Amino acid sequence: MAEALRARDDESLSALLRARPDLLTPLPVDLTQLATRAGTRASVVRALERLDRFALQTAEALAVAPDPSPYEVLRDLLAGDDHDPAVTAALPHAVATLREQALVWGADDRLRLVRTARELLAPTPGHPSPTGLGPTVAEATAGMSPGRLQTIQAAAGLPSTHDSVSAVTALTSLFRDRQRMSELLDEAPPEGIEVLGRLVWGPPYGQVTAEPPAHLRWLLDRGLLLATSPGTVVLPREAALHLRAGRAHRVTEPVPPAVVPAALHAPGIVDATAAGQAYSALATVEELLKEWSSPSQGWSKGGATRADGGPAVLRAGGLSLRDLKRTASLLNVSEQAAAFWVELTYTAGLLAPDGEADERYAPTPAYDEWLALSPAERWAPLAMAWLTATRTAGLIGGSDSKDRTLSALGPHLDRSASPEVRRRVLELLAGLDRGAAPDVNSLLARLRWERPLRGAASEGDLRSRIARWTLDESEALGITGRGALSAQAAELLETGDRAEAAAILAGLLPEPLDHVLLQADLTAVAPGPLERPLAETLNVLADIESKGGATVYRFTPASVRRALDAGFSASDLHAFLAARSRTPVPQPLTYLVDDVARRHGQLRVGAAAAYVRCDDDAMLDEILADKRSQTLRLRRLAPTVLAAQADPGTLLDGLRSMGFAPAAESPDGDVMVSRAHERRTPPRTAPEPVPEGPPTPDPTLLAAAVRAVRGGDQAATAPRKPVSEAVRSAGPGELPRTTPSETLATMQAAVMTGETLLIGYVNAEGGATRRVIAPVRVEGGFVTAFDHTAEETRTYQLHRITGVAELADDPA
Repeated sequence: MAEALRARDDESLSALLRARPDLLTPLPVDLTQLATRAGTRASVVRALERLDRFALQTAEALAVAPDPSPYEVLRDLLAGDDHDPAVTAALPHAVATLREQALVWGADDRLRLVRTARELLAPTPGHPSPTGLGPTVAEATAGMSPGRLQTIQAAAGLPSTHDSVSAVTALTSLFRDRQRMSELLDEAPPEGIEVLGRLVWGPPYGQVTAEPPAHLRWLLDRGLLLATSPGTVVLPREAALHLRAGRAHRVTEPVPPAVVPAALHAPGIVDATAAGQAYSALATVEELLKEWSSPSQGWSKGGATRADGGPAVLRAGGLSLRDLKRTASLLNVSEQAAAFWVELTYTAGLLAPDGEADERYAPTPAYDEWLALSPAERWAPLAMAWLTATRTAGLIGGSDSKDRTLSALGPHLDRSASPEVRRRVLELLAGLDRGAAPDVNSLLARLRWERPLRGAASEGDLRSRIARWTLDESEALGITGRGALSAQAAELLETGDRAEAAAILAGLLPEPLDHVLLQADLTAVAPGPLERPLAETLNVLADIESKGGATVYRFTPASVRRALDAGFSASDLHAFLAARSRTPVPQPLTYLVDDVARRHGQLRVGAAAAYVRCDDDAMLDEILADKRSQTLRLRRLAPTVLAAQADPGTLLDGLRSMGFAPAAESPDGDVMVSRAHERRTPPRTAPEPVPEGPPTPDPTLLAAAVRAVRGGDQAATAPRKPVSEAVRSAGPGELPRTTPSETLATMQAAVMTGETLLIGYVNAEGGATRRVIAPVRVEGGFVTAFDHTAEETRTYQLHRITGVAELADDPA
């Protein structure tokens, strides 16, 4: 393998390291170490998991073929006796893929599968290979007595031999000879053929009794079934291949299954639908974060309620099921959908724990920056965050491998396969005609063909589950419309240009409106999205009654009082309504504003423990007479003043629940304007995706790695001659050893002659390496030289050089 890697050019080595980046960590010192690392079990398993189905079938066929195997033998194992033309056409690419990833090496007449891959894919007793083939005749008869072998030879019509090796060879030749094998099977009893038919595609092992029936005895006598242990028999590989018409697999899949369209829509309709979904997604995210930052919600923890911040963070991390259900109710969506939106905002860096002792979730400062963007500009970062996130919302509510429930925003939700599957699903959608929605089953079949070993059984085919979640989540987010990929998502997928994707989406979104339609039933209808200042003021002045293509706001005494509490006056509200309505302001709404404003602030609540004062003593009499005020424990201090044993906040809430409109006042007697304080966390960064293994190296790193490995390999393999008889020869990979005086003399001579030397060098950390250098200057206990391994000039301390040797050939 190491020699095969040495024969590669730099581009081929770069392709190997790009396909298998785990080989770079840590950087191999030479190509021998790279070859060794490429054959380790963990690395080979990772490489096999990234093969498509036909490349994997090719590796499986090599695992049951002779080692080494000619290309023609491999082709026959895959194409069968009928020489499937599709297999013949696809096989060169599959072999090239296996070669590129260093799973196969050798010329076409001597193809070798890496030993570790052969051990992983070849059959073992009790664990047949994926091809369903059993051991060879030679493997199954190992340890069988010569007499028994002679008996089998005679029953099969073969001439007797003098040794077991010849007997095994003769029996193997018989099973591989199509004509002679057909003649032998023509004599088999029908029941025996039926038994072989049950074993031919695996598993190849069966059970027999001590006295088998005649048809089994016929098969055993001729070696068509070979005993592997008492009561257990196996169908040898050569016989099975004859019965399979030469094929290693029942079904060979050289061509990926096509993704079939299930529906075709006009591209304009797809883009418009996706744009509508994108706008709804933005509204949902805004509503979620507004609810989680609003003090009016009063999210509780352990029976206590805090005035600001969102739901509490569980001790083990994440969101409680109760808070998830409450969030789903606030957003009017299912719990699974609420979990998706919560995870999306967290992944995008808009939501995080606040880090306080009583830790709660709240929007981050990045949320305010996000709100300042246009709708299209807000959508692009959400879509990109979803596309690259390893956190997988679909897992929420399930259990992990330790039977722990997976909660929203909690740990253990990262799945490194998620970004790859999401991107691949969208790429397959992009490969369809514009406006085409895929058939889900054909899409899943294609994904399984591309990565047949990914998605362990314990995860329940995780890749397929992620793919299904991707289709649902992309529709909710506006990546797709009616199941087909939108234009803005296609741009984001192809180029990653958020600005261009946002520009495409902006052309599909309606312009924000600067008006509403007031109606006589105390409602206002927004026939489309509103400008932000208008929407924010309406959210204070009215309650949202329904959403959809048009949003309906309802004015109530409580909502008008909320606006007055926020500092608006009655005249401000009248002016706002008149300016922002395309219809005349209805008389009932004018009366409502005036009535609430007239009563607003008549009662004044301040801090004594708390007190209420009012110029209308009859109103205070009414409060004292009301049974609902008993919990406030009020008493009259003066005709216009009541004292309470409740705090001002509780007193305000109690009076409002009784239908009054009190206002808080300052110690100076002025009305206090109470504006909602929205909670924000300290600056937080978005969670980083958790990759599977090392990331794919960039071209600069690949070039440097290939150069370093080549330099190290040159130092390890270059022929060299001793400097003098005092030089102790070093074996391959060992450090050269010379005395300090010989080292110095050789260095000084190399400076004058321009020779290139091999040195052993021990760095400050104690690491020993072999370097090929061309000395330039020797002075002050240091050697300045051009290092051919690193391809740069470096300085070395003389006392750290273990020895020096001249190279037989100057690599420069």
